[in-house]
Amino acid sequence: MALEFTAINLDDRARYQSFLDQCPQVASDYSFVNLWGWADHYGLKWAWDEGLVWIHQTVPIEACWAPVGNWHKINWIACFNRCFEDTQHFSRVPDVLAENWHETPGLNVTVHEERGHWDYLYDREELTLLKGNRFHKKKNLLNQFVKKYDFVYAPLGKNNLEAALALQEDWCIWRDCESSDVLAAENQAISKVLSQWDMFDNLFGGALMVEGAMVAYTVAEKLTGNTLLIHFEKGAPEYRGVYQAINQQFVARADNRYTLVNREQDLDEPGLRKSKMSYNPVDFIKKSAVTLTRRQ
Repeated sequence: MALEFTAINLDDRARYQSFLDQCPQVASDYSFVNLWGWADHYGLKWAWDEGLVWIHQTVPIEACWAPVGNWHKINWIACFNRCFEDTQHFSRVPDVLAENWHETPGLNVTVHEERGHWDYLYDREELTLLKGNRFHKKKNLLNQFVKKYDFVYAPLGKNNLEAALALQEDWCIWRDCESSDVLAAENQAISKVLSQWDMFDNLFGGALMVEGAMVAYTVAEKLTGNTLLIHFEKGAPEYRGVYQAINQQFVARADNRYTLVNREQDLDEPGLRKSKMSYNPVDFIKKSAVTLTRRQ
């Protein structure tokens, strides 16, 4: 591999964002906050090429992710001749890029679905109103929370980040994060992002307060012009309906430009998949493992 990979760093976040903004299809994996927040867990690095940023995973296995940039303007044959050997494997490749490669003369493309990496997309109005039988259980839990607790909604920011970190610590004790590699890694990413909150001008969120104590928080950012990306969402387990409440209260207050909510992937975890499906996604950003070979 001819590319020179270096550590993902905060100093280049604006430069990276300029490449991401050109992507014809933006998946949650490629948000800078996700790349930087999870960099230690996945051993992520990046390399800057002509019109593209390449992402390389080194832990627990080595893998190339999809390149970031304007895929439609890239001469892929020249690009692969410059950067790779004859055959290259990729993971987390959005459908639009996989199709672009498939239509490129001179490339053999093999695609295998990666269901665990699909992003879940929801209609923001549906998550706000929770109308109909499909959302009956969610609406019922939300109503229970609203009736039982005299709560206050507050934007997440520098005034209550310490409370969010404290809630996260309590949540991890309850879920025994130390016994789960996935939860321990998520906790590390959350702590990393919340501790550097002031470095991100695109992050925002919300919190629910009951009797002065934070009982739920959510962290989000703009992913595209009409899509809100939810990074993290945690609630105190003793408050029944708290997750339905923070979800509904936050999206209800989001800017009207957001018509879709991206709640990231389920990583093939059965419980998480069941939870995400229960909110009735309207679409997915589908991703695949792709193998490219130049035709002789």
